[in-house]
Amino acid sequence: MSYMALYRKFRPTEFGDVKGQDHIVTTLKNQIMAERIGHAYLFCGTRGTGKTTIAKIFARAVNCEHPVDGNPCGTCAACRSIAAGTSMNVIEIDAASNNGVDNIRQIREEVEYSPTEGKYKVYIIDEVHMLSIGAFNALLKTLEEPPSYVIFILATTEAHKIPVTILSRCQRYDFRRITADTITARLQELTEKEGVQTEEKALRYIAKAADGSMRDALSLLDQCIAFYLNQELTYDHVLDVLGAVDTEVYSRLLRLTLERNLTGVMGEIEELVVQGRELGQFVTDFTWYLRNLLLLKSSENMEDVEEVLDVSSENLRRLKEEALQIETDTLMRYIRIFSELGGQIRYASQKRVLVEVAFIKLCRPAMENRADVILDRIRVLEEEFEQKLGELASGAISYGGWQNGGEAPATQAEPQKQEPQAPTPKSLPEDVQNVVKNWHNLLNRLHPLLRVYLKDARLKALGDGRLGIIAATPTGEAFLNEGKHLAEIRQVILQETGKDMEIQVACMENDPHGDVGAIDIEQVIHTDIEYEEE
Repeated sequence: MSYMALYRKFRPTEFGDVKGQDHIVTTLKNQIMAERIGHAYLFCGTRGTGKTTIAKIFARAVNCEHPVDGNPCGTCAACRSIAAGTSMNVIEIDAASNNGVDNIRQIREEVEYSPTEGKYKVYIIDEVHMLSIGAFNALLKTLEEPPSYVIFILATTEAHKIPVTILSRCQRYDFRRITADTITARLQELTEKEGVQTEEKALRYIAKAADGSMRDALSLLDQCIAFYLNQELTYDHVLDVLGAVDTEVYSRLLRLTLERNLTGVMGEIEELVVQGRELGQFVTDFTWYLRNLLLLKSSENMEDVEEVLDVSSENLRRLKEEALQIETDTLMRYIRIFSELGGQIRYASQKRVLVEVAFIKLCRPAMENRADVILDRIRVLEEEFEQKLGELASGAISYGGWQNGGEAPATQAEPQKQEPQAPTPKSLPEDVQNVVKNWHNLLNRLHPLLRVYLKDARLKALGDGRLGIIAATPTGEAFLNEGKHLAEIRQVILQETGKDMEIQVACMENDPHGDVGAIDIEQVIHTDIEYEEE
């Protein structure tokens, strides 16, 4: 006997065997038991979710001589002939290859004849959206007023392509994607019947790769079993057959990218290529990995997200560690780049090159000039600057300690014991005026990045000894408002005036203080601001 594929061998023969579509199964069974059977049904949903399977079970149930709780008995003559495909009362039509007006006219002629056996003639039209406009029009009248013994079941993956006139004459049932848990349980059940030893982790990965399709899951399982015939099907075996990548690789790649270790990243990509991994699948899975990380980072309560992520405890621990290492805007930029790559790589001839270029963009933000890259570029410059200061001062100078035209002050061999100091007095309006007059000297003692955003800013005396800094852009406002940057500005002002000055940062686009008291920096200092070369 020739071998039969798993998805054909284990196709459900009664409603109870159908998984993941309880809302549809229950409704159809109730209609059969109550004899409230409609004349036209529209089954919509993605591939492999059971549309044709349920249509065939329904066709057997309505013609069954001895139905049991809405299910076909499977033993009567009608059930056996329909199951064998020899019944004249169940007609399956593939609309993809029979989509013309003549094909539908033939159906209109056939429905005039009552069934030779059983109660109903059932027409199952698969991929009905492929019918031409003329064919739809030819079907319309018959679909509206069919004989009492005719049932139409239209199946489609693209319901939006079906005319409204057809939709309004059908009972519509939307088939849901089957959950990974449901598919995994079904695969476990079938492998036990087949006598195949499997790892639960392997079956779960197949279920995820099937993307809600039971048929796809069974086809992938069939492929994996055939490759490792008479062996235990392990997680690593599944990865090898499907050309997929272990999640540990995604974790290593992400950490190398955050370290901007381009050499290490290229080494990992080289290893993936040598192992024969499918780069298109890798891009999809890595984007999903970043998505999980974004959900984990964006959630206020991590425990609530853990159920949604559906990852092992070990992978969850790694995700939590990485969530603390990456900023949300950086993560969203990574997802954008890989989402764009996912659309390009499918038809690309040089997939490896596209993947390498994507990771170079991640490691080198300066290569992009989009708005969402600016903060990443700033962080890179800050880290490089702090590193150079650390090398110069052996860790004794803070990154805001440049003074006197960019010269680093001499470090002390041993820290001096500080004695308790009196509270710093608050600044007065004349102190604000003094800061404005000496703004040039103050700028030269600040971090170069601060000077970049302060160059185009405006100063305001806000009263009560407060200084207003009005940034030119929202990005500048966000940068200056960071705690360490405000602290550095206040520290330099404190050194200059001996007063603790309150600073309020705003943006020119939404300045809450209006134009009163605004002072142009360059009008006050009467000179261009100079920047020290490193």
